[in-house]
Amino acid sequence: MKSSIIDSIKSLPPLSKTIIDVNKIYADPNASVADMAKAVEGDPMIVANILKAANSPLYGFGREMQNVSQAVSLFGMSMTRSIVVGNSVKKLLNVDMQPYGITSERFAEISSLQATLILNWYKKIDKQKASKLYLAALLQETGKIIIASNVLQDDESISFSSEIEMSNNIAQVEKSYAEMSSSEVTAKVFEHWGFDSEFIDIIKYADNPHAAPKGIQEFCIALNIVKTIIPVNKPLSDVAINIGLKKAEDAGLDARLLESSIKEIQDAQNMASL
Repeated sequence: MKSSIIDSIKSLPPLSKTIIDVNKIYADPNASVADMAKAVEGDPMIVANILKAANSPLYGFGREMQNVSQAVSLFGMSMTRSIVVGNSVKKLLNVDMQPYGITSERFAEISSLQATLILNWYKKIDKQKASKLYLAALLQETGKIIIASNVLQDDESISFSSEIEMSNNIAQVEKSYAEMSSSEVTAKVFEHWGFDSEFIDIIKYADNPHAAPKGIQEFCIALNIVKTIIPVNKPLSDVAINIGLKKAEDAGLDARLLESSIKEIQDAQNMASL
């Protein structure tokens, strides 16, 4: 299946000019927030996504945002890029997540939950790191879309979904079918699209963080912990949370801050269900 996955990645549609421009501006040390706002303001769908995010309770700006320049200024370069790229990438890919036992809508929710958890956790540790990790967490499961598509093509959906449902190690199941974990597939997707090497490597090693280069190992461990706590098959289950907290403790990360961030998400979900 590995060769068919590589072929699927090679056949992906190109990124829009807006995303390419946003990535260039983000990578340019001389670029300004005004440059970022100018790059996105010509795309009505992206503007709508930015304003929707700016007016969500998650960011708590405290007043209604109607101007994209104002929203970009408050978000900053990194978070604006995350919102733009995150929303646009998902729309580029055909999403049928039936082999993972979830709908495309549920897949999007889980990706968003992973990003929210890492943002809430890491902004209590280091806001700059939180900003860098947010986009990686939001997109780290993208490879599952490619794997799911190939599982369906090979008519292996029933056996695959049965193993996924019962597993506490989804990456291991993916490797048994695809010879690659979803993190490795995701890394190849963003390599195909020309993203920066650090972003690619942070995701690439998320399923095997201790093999990551020392300079990015903390980021890879954090991504791994978040996907452990919020896996696609058992998000926020007691078992998943306990395994994730143990991983944080073993890595020397602040498990108490992580636990409080998990509780914030659970409380928000409980309020939303009332």
